[in-house]
Amino acid sequence: MSSHQIQFQPGMSIPEFLTHFGTEAQCADAIRRSRWPDGFRCPRCASVQHYVVGHGARKLFQCGACRHQTSLTAGTLMEHTKLPLTTWFLAIHLISQAKTGISALALKRDLGVSYPTAWLLHHKINTAMAHQEAAHRLDGFVQLDDAYLGGERSGGKVGRGSENKVPFVAAVSLNAAGQPMRLKLDLVKGFTCESISRWAKASLLPATVVTSDGLACFAAVTDAGCVHTPRVVGALKPRHLPEFKWINTMLGNLKTTLAGAFKALKFRKYAQTYLAAFAYRFNQRFDLRGLIATLIVDVAKTRPVKEKVIRDRHAEARF
Repeated sequence: MSSHQIQFQPGMSIPEFLTHFGTEAQCADAIRRSRWPDGFRCPRCASVQHYVVGHGARKLFQCGACRHQTSLTAGTLMEHTKLPLTTWFLAIHLISQAKTGISALALKRDLGVSYPTAWLLHHKINTAMAHQEAAHRLDGFVQLDDAYLGGERSGGKVGRGSENKVPFVAAVSLNAAGQPMRLKLDLVKGFTCESISRWAKASLLPATVVTSDGLACFAAVTDAGCVHTPRVVGALKPRHLPEFKWINTMLGNLKTTLAGAFKALKFRKYAQTYLAAFAYRFNQRFDLRGLIATLIVDVAKTRPVKEKVIRDRHAEARF
């Protein structure tokens, strides 16, 4: 599929979405199929014997062996939610189909909920996307670059040493035709050989061919069994070189998204989930209609996370 076809693919319209997920019963059935594609299995004893108790859309499944009761949303990001499932699903649709992202304020208006509710929904769905992206590893040919969130403080250090900048690694894998396939954006503690070595071992498959600029720490990708081909740019800027075309395109798109949709993003607290959400949408771009079903499954399979945990988290680098 060419870039033009990807950009102009139809996706899933609001009327079509409502046809499939417009009622509580339809949403409940989608969660059931996402959690138990081969039929119910007790989360406590793994028995398949069960019966349904209760009334309405949110019934309880009681295990016939150990009598443990569980609901469709128990053990998922939707656990203990007071919102209709249709609100959750509409939020999933809006977040997944927005190429440049959607702010919590816009989500509030579209869902008809309070701002705190929209904010929490946004962060929980971002968490599901971040969990999926953390498990993925790139291979083949990869363009790699260093990047930062934030600007320089008046009177502070400049450049890479600025106290107000949050460093992250940006990497994009290419196919044999040189077209971008998958993207990874990960916070790092700093651009040191130790950090890049840890990142490469978790993020790249052995034998991956990595092209980077002459930043010395990038040579540490060889610790992960990768081939490193540095390109010393000298007086040129990487964006002027074809070897870095796609990674610079990705970073430009990311900058546009963050500046346009998330004007008040507290990147020192929430950077990793927003970066991962951007990468998730890019990596699923070949099938916009299927992206909704994929995200529903990922939300249903992600463990619960409390609001306090989300609000207390900081942009702690894994590497």
